[in-house]
Amino acid sequence: MSEDVVLKLNGGLESRAPMTGSELSRTPQARQLDNKFTMEDSLIHAVAGGAGGMVAMALTYPLIFLSTRAAVDKNKDKKSVKQAILEVLKNEGITGLYSGLSSSLLGIAVTNFVYYGFYEKSKSVVLRSRPGKGLTTLESILVGMIAGSATSIISNPIWVIQTTQAVRTMEPTSSATATSDSSVPSQKPRKLGFVETINHILENEGFLAFWRGIGPALALVVNPVIQYTVFEQLKNRLLARRTARLRAAGSASAAVLTSLDLFFLGSLSKLVATGSTYPYIVIKSRMQAGHAMAKEYTSALGGILKVAQEEGIPGLYKGIESKLLQSVLTAAILFVSQQRIYELTKATLSNVPKVAKHA
Repeated sequence: MSEDVVLKLNGGLESRAPMTGSELSRTPQARQLDNKFTMEDSLIHAVAGGAGGMVAMALTYPLIFLSTRAAVDKNKDKKSVKQAILEVLKNEGITGLYSGLSSSLLGIAVTNFVYYGFYEKSKSVVLRSRPGKGLTTLESILVGMIAGSATSIISNPIWVIQTTQAVRTMEPTSSATATSDSSVPSQKPRKLGFVETINHILENEGFLAFWRGIGPALALVVNPVIQYTVFEQLKNRLLARRTARLRAAGSASAAVLTSLDLFFLGSLSKLVATGSTYPYIVIKSRMQAGHAMAKEYTSALGGILKVAQEEGIPGLYKGIESKLLQSVLTAAILFVSQQRIYELTKATLSNVPKVAKHA
């Protein structure tokens, strides 16, 4: 899940042209004030992104839960999303679909703020090396990958906890439900809370178990890079087609993209990015699910080859239907609510100094 939880409501990677002569002639105090506003705006977007991500996560979590379970399940019998939902409802009730939700909400909040901190710090280092210029697209991608890698390392324990909670009550196909006596019927273990899951992992697997799956998690840092690349290519082609039509009609006006265009382009590019990197998501989920299963996969690439050999190519895409549906719904939720969330966040943060002053 950490591969797509950094949600920047202003959209895209920032890219700024070099400063013009008039900008360079401004006083250092004026430019410092501009930088302050830019930092404040970035912080607002980070807070709003976290809030929006938490709302989207809460609304779409059952799909994340189902995709995680499907990815971990080695059973070759394919289940539809509907069948999987009905099975969970029958065996665990409606609350079963939300196992691990609290961990995911915490993960969203931590991920956004850690990413924001590392992104801004890395960005400032690059900008200090050549004052007066903004980040190029390539530099923005590099800074984003640095921030994404740091975020994956720091937040991985939370996603290990979430995955452990999500798969703990599965049918006895995982190590958590195995018994040494085959004559004793297998029983599903009870659900564990956040703190209980931490203690369970520490007691049974040790501290380092919180970084299970860090290899594929780091590989998934390229997910937003793929999304951005596909988005830009689709955007440029659409603009070129519309410009050609305008010129053929004798119009000199520039082609523009509507908000709905951007939504569809963003959703499509996200589907491409998720689809192309999904095998790594499967391996990450399996490594994070439990110690016995994690032992089977010594590396991300080795895990992919092992799954392909034992379960075929379809095994590398278990749960992708739920994941893709969740990605589209998340994009739709943010598309509808992002401006309102941003405005509310900005208003709330702007009132904090006033409250503190009168306190």
